[in-house]
Amino acid sequence: MTRIKLGMVGGGNDAFIGGVHRIASRIDDRYELVAGALSSTPEKAQASGQALGIARVYDDFKQMAIREARLKNGIEAVSIVTPNHMHYAAAREFLKRGIHVICDKPLTSTLADARKLAIAAERSNALFVLTHNYTGYPMVRQAREMVARGEIGKIRVVQVEYPQDWLTQQEDFKQAKWRTDPARSGAGGSTGDIGTHAHNLARFVTGLEVESLAADLDAFVPGRQVDDNGHIMLRFQGGAKGMLWCSQVAPGNENALRIRVFGEAGGLEWAQEDPNYLWHTPFGEPKRVITRNGSGAGDAATRISRVPPGHPEGYLEGFANIYSEAADAIVAHREGIEPAAEVMYPTIKDGLKGVEFIDACVRSSARNAAWVKV
Repeated sequence: MTRIKLGMVGGGNDAFIGGVHRIASRIDDRYELVAGALSSTPEKAQASGQALGIARVYDDFKQMAIREARLKNGIEAVSIVTPNHMHYAAAREFLKRGIHVICDKPLTSTLADARKLAIAAERSNALFVLTHNYTGYPMVRQAREMVARGEIGKIRVVQVEYPQDWLTQQEDFKQAKWRTDPARSGAGGSTGDIGTHAHNLARFVTGLEVESLAADLDAFVPGRQVDDNGHIMLRFQGGAKGMLWCSQVAPGNENALRIRVFGEAGGLEWAQEDPNYLWHTPFGEPKRVITRNGSGAGDAATRISRVPPGHPEGYLEGFANIYSEAADAIVAHREGIEPAAEVMYPTIKDGLKGVEFIDACVRSSARNAAWVKV
């Protein structure tokens, strides 16, 4: 199969998330990275391009979009891995030239930009993929499949959390500087950075939308301009209730994303730091474990598992599954056919829902945790 020619905006040689996206795009050998506008300064962009062995390096993303769209063998898709405030402008340039966009989350830094980008994506002939990578974990797909089959009955309660500790104190390094700067990250701090992952995971597994929420957000570190901790009560469509906790000031927690879903007939539990296991408890029966690629795992999970049970799979493979499903969709788009039904990467709709969630949290907290519509 011919590899898809890929470009990248942001993600210079010293950028963490850029490296993650490059690895993910290569795991299944579906992409070839051939072009990039890798930094905000021409000097850094050229240096990163040379270090990464990228054939065509541009000083800015608009120049890249214009040139690549005109080339006979130009890029077919672009990864956007900049700070949040750059997502809208960069994605818009490629969408209007028919180049597929694979964008890191959250979708944008403001709700206004998210809505404009959703319109741009709708008008474009190109696909839009959002890399909520946790939806690419096999046991998350397993949980979604079990909920959809009714194995835990009608959902009553959803508990989801994502605590970290890396911003417990004021830190002076690159990642902290832009993620705690509202001009670049947006109005949400922990809510935008990791709360959107928890919100997306709850929506993905349950199939339910949040109708309203009440959020109590805090910036515990003195001088911090965005929230670093959030406690959020959720009301889902159909009557289910939930709670979401996101924190970047919880010492002892690294990337402790966790979801628990309870229905009339049983419960499910999954934790990102132990991702190869899904716990299922039918009501009145012993708790049981389903292992990735092991006995009890369904088609939705085994289809995206790479190695036998007992061998760890996780973060990079989750990203790779999103990239590979995007590749399947791009090939189908190229051939004028619908992608296979099991292809379920996050879309522009999921991105817009995430930014609406951030906006609702900020509005609610400003009103002393009042209930607001999402």
